[in-house]
Amino acid sequence: MQIRLYKAPYFLIALQNNVYVYIITLVRNLGGNMRIVVIGGGPAGMMAAGAAAVEGGEVMLLEKNGGLGRKLSITGKGRCNVTNARDTGGLLDNTPGNPSFLRGAFAKFSSARTMSFFEDLGVKLTVERGQRVFPESGKAEDIVSAMERYLLKNRVGIRLNATVADINFDKIKTVKAGECIYKADCVILASGGLSYPVTGSTGDGYRFAQKAGHNVTTLWPSLTPMRTLEPWVSELQGLALKNAGIVMRNSTGVVYKDFGELLFTHFGVSGPVILSASRFYGNGDAYEIHIDLKPALDEHTLDSRILRDFQLYKNKDFINALDDLLPRALIPVIVRLSGVSPVKKVNGITKIERKTLVQLIKCLRLSISGLSGFEDAVITRGGVDVKGVNPSTMESKFVKGLYFAGEILDVDALTGGYNLQIAFSTGFTAGRAAGRE
Repeated sequence: MQIRLYKAPYFLIALQNNVYVYIITLVRNLGGNMRIVVIGGGPAGMMAAGAAAVEGGEVMLLEKNGGLGRKLSITGKGRCNVTNARDTGGLLDNTPGNPSFLRGAFAKFSSARTMSFFEDLGVKLTVERGQRVFPESGKAEDIVSAMERYLLKNRVGIRLNATVADINFDKIKTVKAGECIYKADCVILASGGLSYPVTGSTGDGYRFAQKAGHNVTTLWPSLTPMRTLEPWVSELQGLALKNAGIVMRNSTGVVYKDFGELLFTHFGVSGPVILSASRFYGNGDAYEIHIDLKPALDEHTLDSRILRDFQLYKNKDFINALDDLLPRALIPVIVRLSGVSPVKKVNGITKIERKTLVQLIKCLRLSISGLSGFEDAVITRGGVDVKGVNPSTMESKFVKGLYFAGEILDVDALTGGYNLQIAFSTGFTAGRAAGRE
């Protein structure tokens, strides 16, 4: 059995059958470099650990799971939308959660730099619709493997199955994980949020942040499916609309508009446009989603189109005259909601009935009863209040040597690769600052 050893600054790591094994703990710090403990082996934590090591820090990465990048490996349905190729302005435009805080981090580590980072590590990338960037292989594992190579190349110590129980924030900080206590000059908290708890995101970092004196804002599931009240939605389970327009409204008016892919589920709606819309949902108000099934046509043009179809199928029943206009699964629902008898002959449909059909197609209303929850959420909205964090370094304003990176912070973006870019940018900023301290 072959065992490959990698010497970290003050730890030894063995890779046995592709599994990291913790071998030896402390090796005396002879070089006088910064000792840095990074908590969390997700994209932000791995980037932070590598960046700190590049700057000369002696780095130990603690991960509670049995492998690194567990959540990263399932993002984008296993394809990993690693970033978005838009420039800094485009990144900020798609970041509704405290975008100004991220301006400096995006400048330090842009989407272009993320792309070159992975390409330099041997991962070929491709840019798809909406400037979304994926590994050419379509495998998220390639991104995880590349980051592991980055850590090993820069001699980052790694300990898996290491759940952090406590952190002491004295001048020389101590991190307790299992029976081990690690001394450090700096600690980088990159432990994620509450989304996808099966991947280990259980919100531990918020407790540590509060212990250090930080405020944690209200936590919401975000980029998650939404539940609806209409019983007919379950009839459409599995129906995907590739080019749908949506408007989400509450009592104050329009809160979000988008265009793209939408999916009906057994309990409501999902898909990229719905996930992004979920970011703007809040308690204490009634929300509706209005779906435009033909966003490329205004009402007048759509009416003309329907008239042509009705002329072609004038002797057919109403329910059999919409195949050219709507997905087959949607036709019985639209016919029922229109109030027109499904067996009424097309040549007998009135102008008022046709107008009702047009309005239904242009504005199919759904009443939102709530969000699906953290178990289905891509990210967490809310987190460590950025007012207590230096945006230039990600260092705490209350505790010297404490840094934050990734989803633990109160920053969040829409779908399209923006949230992973936040993880890489804040991770790089925190790691570089800690390594240079």
